Amino acid sequence: MRRREAVKHVQRELEVSERRACEVLGQSRSTQRYQAKEDSKEQQRLVSRMHELVRQHPRYGYRFITAKLRQDGWRVNPKRIYRLWRREGFKVPQKVRKRRRLGGSENACHRRRAERKDHVWAWDFIHDRTTGGRPLKWFSIVDEYTRENLALVVDRSITAEKVLDILVMLFITRGCPEHIRSDNGPEFIAKRIREHLERIGSQTLYIAPGAPWENGYAESFFSRLRSELLNVEEFANLAEARWFAARHREEYNERRPHSSLGYQTPSEFARRVTSARARQTGAAPPALTAASASAGVQAEATAKADGAQRTLMENLTLTTQPELS
Repeated sequence: MRRREAVKHVQRELEVSERRACEVLGQSRSTQRYQAKEDSKEQQRLVSRMHELVRQHPRYGYRFITAKLRQDGWRVNPKRIYRLWRREGFKVPQKVRKRRRLGGSENACHRRRAERKDHVWAWDFIHDRTTGGRPLKWFSIVDEYTRENLALVVDRSITAEKVLDILVMLFITRGCPEHIRSDNGPEFIAKRIREHLERIGSQTLYIAPGAPWENGYAESFFSRLRSELLNVEEFANLAEARWFAARHREEYNERRPHSSLGYQTPSEFARRVTSARARQTGAAPPALTAASASAGVQAEATAKADGAQRTLMENLTLTTQPELS
Protein backbone atom coordinates (compact mmCIF):
# COMPACT_ATOMS: atom_id res chain seq x y z
CA MET A 1 0.00 0.00 0.00
CA ARG A 2 2.83 2.42 0.85
CA ARG A 3 4.61 1.68 -2.44
CA ARG A 4 1.41 2.31 -4.40
CA GLU A 5 1.08 5.68 -2.75
CA ALA A 6 4.74 6.42 -3.48
CA VAL A 7 4.20 5.68 -7.19
CA LYS A 8 1.20 8.00 -7.30
CA HIS A 9 3.17 10.71 -5.47
CA VAL A 10 6.06 10.49 -7.98
CA GLN A 11 3.63 10.65 -10.91
CA ARG A 12 1.91 13.68 -9.45
CA GLU A 13 4.99 15.66 -8.36
CA LEU A 14 7.38 14.85 -11.23
CA GLU A 15 4.74 14.51 -13.95
CA VAL A 16 6.06 11.18 -15.19
CA SER A 17 4.20 8.17 -16.52
CA GLU A 18 3.09 5.26 -14.40
CA ARG A 19 5.46 2.99 -16.33
CA ARG A 20 8.47 5.19 -15.48
CA ALA A 21 7.49 5.64 -11.81
CA CYS A 22 7.01 1.88 -11.33
CA GLU A 23 10.33 1.15 -13.02
CA VAL A 24 12.24 3.54 -10.76
CA LEU A 25 10.54 2.40 -7.52
CA GLY A 26 10.62 -1.31 -8.36
CA GLN A 27 6.85 -1.70 -8.35
CA SER A 28 5.07 -4.15 -10.63
CA ARG A 29 2.56 -2.40 -12.87
CA SER A 30 0.03 -5.21 -12.40
CA THR A 31 0.33 -4.79 -8.62
CA GLN A 32 -0.03 -1.03 -8.99
CA ARG A 33 -3.26 -1.40 -10.96
CA TYR A 34 -4.74 -4.22 -8.88
CA GLN A 35 -8.12 -3.46 -7.31
CA ALA A 36 -9.06 -5.51 -4.26
CA LYS A 37 -12.23 -7.54 -4.63
CA GLU A 38 -15.08 -7.20 -2.21
CA ASP A 39 -15.38 -9.90 0.45
CA SER A 40 -17.58 -12.82 -0.45
CA LYS A 41 -20.66 -13.46 1.65
CA GLU A 42 -18.86 -16.32 3.35
CA GLN A 43 -15.93 -14.11 4.31
CA GLN A 44 -18.28 -11.40 5.52
CA ARG A 45 -19.92 -13.95 7.84
CA LEU A 46 -16.46 -15.10 8.97
CA VAL A 47 -15.37 -11.54 9.80
CA SER A 48 -18.66 -10.92 11.57
CA ARG A 49 -18.11 -14.04 13.70
CA MET A 50 -14.56 -12.88 14.47
CA HIS A 51 -15.95 -9.58 15.77
CA GLU A 52 -18.39 -11.48 17.99
CA LEU A 53 -15.62 -13.67 19.42
CA VAL A 54 -13.32 -10.70 20.03
CA ARG A 55 -16.11 -8.92 21.94
CA GLN A 56 -16.78 -12.05 24.00
CA HIS A 57 -13.10 -12.80 24.62
CA PRO A 58 -11.10 -9.54 24.51
CA ARG A 59 -7.98 -11.28 25.85
CA TYR A 60 -7.85 -13.88 23.05
CA GLY A 61 -5.28 -13.52 20.26
CA TYR A 62 -5.69 -14.68 16.66
CA ARG A 63 -4.58 -18.25 17.45
CA PHE A 64 -7.29 -18.69 20.07
CA ILE A 65 -9.84 -17.07 17.74
CA THR A 66 -8.78 -19.59 15.06
CA ALA A 67 -9.36 -22.45 17.51
CA LYS A 68 -12.78 -21.07 18.48
CA LEU A 69 -13.78 -20.73 14.81
CA ARG A 70 -12.77 -24.34 14.20
CA GLN A 71 -14.95 -25.36 17.14
CA ASP A 72 -17.81 -23.60 15.34
CA GLY A 73 -17.13 -25.67 12.21
CA TRP A 74 -15.20 -23.12 10.12
CA ARG A 75 -12.43 -24.64 7.97
CA VAL A 76 -9.80 -21.91 8.34
CA ASN A 77 -6.07 -21.76 8.92
CA PRO A 78 -4.16 -19.38 11.21
CA LYS A 79 -2.59 -17.44 8.31
CA ARG A 80 -5.98 -16.43 6.92
CA ILE A 81 -7.27 -15.42 10.34
CA TYR A 82 -4.08 -13.46 11.03
CA ARG A 83 -4.52 -11.54 7.74
CA LEU A 84 -8.13 -10.69 8.61
CA TRP A 85 -7.10 -9.92 12.21
CA ARG A 86 -4.58 -7.33 10.97
CA ARG A 87 -7.01 -5.91 8.44
CA GLU A 88 -9.73 -5.41 11.06
CA GLY A 89 -7.29 -3.81 13.49
CA PHE A 90 -7.78 -6.27 16.35
CA LYS A 91 -5.21 -6.08 19.14
CA VAL A 92 -4.67 -7.71 22.53
CA PRO A 93 -3.16 -5.41 25.18
CA GLN A 94 0.35 -6.55 26.01
CA LYS A 95 1.13 -7.57 29.58
CA VAL A 96 4.20 -6.27 31.33
CA ARG A 97 5.77 -9.30 32.98
CA LYS A 98 8.30 -9.17 35.78
CA ARG A 99 11.25 -11.52 35.69
CA ARG A 100 11.29 -14.12 38.44
CA ARG A 101 13.68 -16.79 39.55
CA LEU A 102 12.45 -20.35 39.32
CA GLY A 103 13.11 -21.03 43.00
CA GLY A 104 14.78 -24.01 44.59
CA SER A 105 11.96 -25.86 46.34
CA GLU A 106 11.74 -29.57 45.55
CA ASN A 107 7.94 -29.25 45.48
CA ALA A 108 7.91 -26.60 42.73
CA CYS A 109 5.82 -27.36 39.65
CA HIS A 110 8.86 -27.38 37.36
CA ARG A 111 10.59 -30.02 39.54
CA ARG A 112 7.65 -32.27 40.48
CA ARG A 113 5.62 -32.42 37.28
CA ALA A 114 2.25 -34.10 36.86
CA GLU A 115 2.56 -37.25 34.73
CA ARG A 116 -1.06 -38.37 34.44
CA LYS A 117 -4.63 -37.40 35.26
CA ASP A 118 -5.24 -36.90 39.01
CA HIS A 119 -1.51 -37.19 39.69
CA VAL A 120 -1.18 -33.61 41.00
CA TRP A 121 -3.90 -31.12 41.90
CA ALA A 122 -3.11 -27.47 42.60
CA TRP A 123 -5.21 -25.13 44.72
CA ASP A 124 -5.02 -21.50 45.75
CA PHE A 125 -7.00 -18.35 46.62
CA ILE A 126 -7.49 -14.98 44.96
CA HIS A 127 -9.32 -11.91 46.27
CA ASP A 128 -11.70 -9.42 44.67
CA ARG A 129 -14.51 -7.06 45.69
CA THR A 130 -18.11 -6.33 44.72
CA THR A 131 -19.16 -2.94 43.38
CA GLY A 132 -20.14 -2.04 46.95
CA GLY A 133 -16.63 -2.73 48.22
CA ARG A 134 -17.40 -5.95 50.07
CA PRO A 135 -14.75 -8.69 49.84
CA LEU A 136 -14.95 -11.78 47.63
CA LYS A 137 -12.64 -14.75 48.14
CA TRP A 138 -12.17 -17.11 45.20
CA PHE A 139 -10.93 -20.67 45.64
CA SER A 140 -9.99 -23.02 42.81
CA ILE A 141 -8.62 -26.53 42.32
CA VAL A 142 -6.89 -27.43 39.05
CA ASP A 143 -5.71 -30.78 37.69
CA GLU A 144 -2.17 -29.96 36.54
CA TYR A 145 -2.05 -32.66 33.86
CA THR A 146 -5.41 -32.14 32.12
CA ARG A 147 -5.72 -28.43 33.13
CA GLU A 148 -9.32 -29.07 34.22
CA ASN A 149 -10.78 -26.64 36.72
CA LEU A 150 -12.26 -29.06 39.24
CA ALA A 151 -13.75 -26.45 41.56
CA LEU A 152 -14.26 -22.68 41.46
CA VAL A 153 -15.88 -21.40 44.64
CA VAL A 154 -16.50 -17.80 45.68
CA ASP A 155 -17.65 -16.61 49.10
CA ARG A 156 -17.12 -13.82 51.61
CA SER A 157 -14.84 -16.06 53.63
CA ILE A 158 -13.47 -19.57 53.02
CA THR A 159 -12.05 -21.39 56.03
CA ALA A 160 -10.11 -24.64 56.31
CA GLU A 161 -13.37 -26.39 57.24
CA LYS A 162 -15.01 -25.29 54.00
CA VAL A 163 -11.93 -26.25 51.98
CA LEU A 164 -12.22 -29.75 53.49
CA ASP A 165 -15.91 -29.91 52.55
CA ILE A 166 -15.05 -29.05 48.93
CA LEU A 167 -12.34 -31.70 48.88
CA VAL A 168 -14.72 -34.34 50.22
CA MET A 169 -17.21 -33.62 47.43
CA LEU A 170 -14.46 -33.96 44.82
CA PHE A 171 -13.15 -37.19 46.38
CA ILE A 172 -16.65 -38.69 46.10
CA THR A 173 -17.37 -37.53 42.54
CA ARG A 174 -13.93 -37.78 40.95
CA GLY A 175 -11.56 -39.74 43.18
CA CYS A 176 -8.46 -38.96 45.23
CA PRO A 177 -5.33 -37.33 43.80
CA GLU A 178 -1.87 -38.64 44.53
CA HIS A 179 -0.52 -35.17 45.40
CA ILE A 180 -1.92 -31.71 46.14
CA ARG A 181 0.32 -28.68 45.59
CA SER A 182 -0.28 -25.45 47.52
CA ASP A 183 1.38 -22.60 49.37
CA ASN A 184 1.63 -22.44 53.15
CA GLY A 185 -1.61 -20.58 53.78
CA PRO A 186 -3.45 -21.35 57.03
CA GLU A 187 -6.33 -22.99 55.16
CA PHE A 188 -3.95 -25.50 53.53
CA ILE A 189 -1.70 -26.38 56.48
CA ALA A 190 -4.60 -26.86 58.90
CA LYS A 191 -4.23 -30.02 60.97
CA ARG A 192 -7.60 -31.48 59.95
CA ILE A 193 -6.81 -31.17 56.24
CA ARG A 194 -3.36 -32.72 56.59
CA GLU A 195 -4.73 -35.60 58.68
CA HIS A 196 -7.55 -36.24 56.20
CA LEU A 197 -5.18 -36.25 53.21
CA GLU A 198 -2.82 -38.58 55.04
CA ARG A 199 -5.63 -41.07 55.75
CA ILE A 200 -6.63 -41.31 52.07
CA GLY A 201 -3.04 -41.50 50.87
CA SER A 202 -2.71 -38.07 49.19
CA GLN A 203 0.60 -36.32 49.76
CA THR A 204 0.93 -32.55 50.19
CA LEU A 205 3.46 -30.56 48.16
CA TYR A 206 4.04 -27.26 49.97
CA ILE A 207 5.98 -24.71 47.94
CA ALA A 208 8.64 -22.40 49.38
CA PRO A 209 7.33 -19.33 51.26
CA GLY A 210 7.27 -16.20 49.10
CA ALA A 211 7.57 -18.14 45.83
CA PRO A 212 4.06 -18.26 44.29
CA TRP A 213 5.51 -19.09 40.85
CA GLU A 214 6.37 -22.55 42.20
CA ASN A 215 2.61 -23.20 42.16
CA GLY A 216 2.57 -22.17 38.52
CA TYR A 217 -0.55 -23.98 37.32
CA ALA A 218 -2.75 -22.39 39.97
CA GLU A 219 -1.16 -18.98 39.29
CA SER A 220 -1.70 -19.44 35.56
CA PHE A 221 -5.38 -20.29 36.06
CA PHE A 222 -5.93 -17.26 38.30
CA SER A 223 -4.10 -15.03 35.82
CA ARG A 224 -6.60 -16.03 33.14
CA LEU A 225 -9.51 -15.77 35.57
CA ARG A 226 -8.56 -12.20 36.45
CA SER A 227 -7.84 -11.25 32.85
CA GLU A 228 -10.98 -12.81 31.34
CA LEU A 229 -13.51 -12.39 34.16
CA LEU A 230 -12.55 -10.31 37.21
CA ASN A 231 -11.14 -7.40 35.18
CA VAL A 232 -14.09 -7.52 32.77
CA GLU A 233 -17.18 -8.00 34.94
CA GLU A 234 -18.46 -6.12 37.98
CA PHE A 235 -20.26 -8.12 40.66
CA ALA A 236 -23.20 -6.47 42.39
CA ASN A 237 -23.39 -9.11 45.11
CA LEU A 238 -22.26 -12.60 46.08
CA ALA A 239 -25.06 -14.37 44.20
CA GLU A 240 -24.03 -12.71 40.94
CA ALA A 241 -20.36 -13.60 41.52
CA ARG A 242 -21.34 -17.26 42.07
CA TRP A 243 -23.33 -17.30 38.84
CA PHE A 244 -20.38 -15.91 36.89
CA ALA A 245 -18.05 -18.42 38.60
CA ALA A 246 -20.19 -21.36 37.48
CA ARG A 247 -20.45 -20.00 33.94
CA HIS A 248 -16.70 -19.35 33.72
CA ARG A 249 -15.85 -22.83 34.99
CA GLU A 250 -18.07 -24.42 32.36
CA GLU A 251 -16.64 -22.19 29.62
CA TYR A 252 -13.06 -22.91 30.72
CA ASN A 253 -13.51 -26.69 30.83
CA GLU A 254 -15.85 -27.30 27.92
CA ARG A 255 -15.30 -24.55 25.32
CA ARG A 256 -12.09 -22.60 25.96
CA PRO A 257 -9.17 -23.97 23.85
CA HIS A 258 -5.91 -24.41 25.76
CA SER A 259 -2.68 -23.71 23.87
CA SER A 260 -0.58 -26.19 25.90
CA LEU A 261 -3.09 -28.95 25.04
CA GLY A 262 -2.84 -28.38 21.28
CA TYR A 263 -5.85 -26.04 21.42
CA GLN A 264 -8.10 -28.74 22.82
CA THR A 265 -10.40 -27.96 25.71
CA PRO A 266 -9.41 -29.47 29.08
CA SER A 267 -12.47 -31.74 29.10
CA GLU A 268 -11.74 -33.00 25.59
CA PHE A 269 -8.11 -33.67 26.49
CA ALA A 270 -9.14 -35.49 29.69
CA ARG A 271 -11.55 -37.73 27.76
CA ARG A 272 -8.84 -38.66 25.28
CA VAL A 273 -6.36 -39.41 28.06
CA THR A 274 -8.90 -41.65 29.81
CA SER A 275 -9.77 -43.49 26.57
CA ALA A 276 -6.10 -44.00 25.68
CA ARG A 277 -5.34 -45.37 29.12
CA ALA A 278 -8.32 -47.73 28.92
CA ARG A 279 -7.12 -49.06 25.56
CA GLN A 280 -3.63 -49.66 26.93
CA THR A 281 -4.87 -51.57 29.96
CA GLY A 282 -7.66 -53.34 28.08
CA ALA A 283 -10.16 -52.38 30.76
CA ALA A 284 -13.07 -49.97 30.96
CA PRO A 285 -12.31 -46.47 32.28
CA PRO A 286 -12.41 -46.43 36.08
CA ALA A 287 -15.43 -44.98 37.80
CA LEU A 288 -14.96 -41.62 39.45
CA THR A 289 -15.09 -42.81 43.03
CA ALA A 290 -12.77 -42.47 46.00
CA ALA A 291 -11.74 -46.10 45.74
CA SER A 292 -8.33 -45.45 47.18
CA ALA A 293 -9.82 -44.28 50.47
CA SER A 294 -10.52 -46.76 53.24
CA ALA A 295 -14.07 -47.72 54.14
CA GLY A 296 -13.92 -45.61 57.31
CA VAL A 297 -12.72 -42.54 55.46
CA GLN A 298 -15.34 -43.06 52.75
CA ALA A 299 -18.07 -43.24 55.38
CA GLU A 300 -16.78 -40.07 57.01
CA ALA A 301 -16.64 -38.32 53.63
CA THR A 302 -20.20 -39.34 52.77
CA ALA A 303 -21.53 -38.11 56.10
CA LYS A 304 -19.74 -34.80 55.73
CA ALA A 305 -20.92 -34.38 52.15
CA ASP A 306 -24.57 -34.89 53.18
CA GLY A 307 -24.29 -32.02 55.65
CA ALA A 308 -22.48 -29.68 53.28
CA GLN A 309 -24.06 -30.64 49.95
CA ARG A 310 -26.58 -27.81 49.64
CA THR A 311 -24.03 -25.04 50.20
CA LEU A 312 -21.38 -26.65 48.03
CA MET A 313 -23.66 -27.38 45.11
CA GLU A 314 -24.62 -23.70 44.99
CA ASN A 315 -20.95 -22.89 44.54
CA LEU A 316 -19.95 -25.76 42.24
CA THR A 317 -22.93 -26.38 39.98
CA LEU A 318 -25.10 -23.25 40.00
CA THR A 319 -26.10 -22.79 36.35
CA THR A 320 -28.97 -20.29 36.30
CA GLN A 321 -28.86 -16.53 36.68
CA PRO A 322 -30.05 -15.57 40.19
CA GLU A 323 -32.64 -12.90 40.67
CA LEU A 324 -30.68 -9.88 41.84
CA SER A 325 -32.06 -7.61 44.52
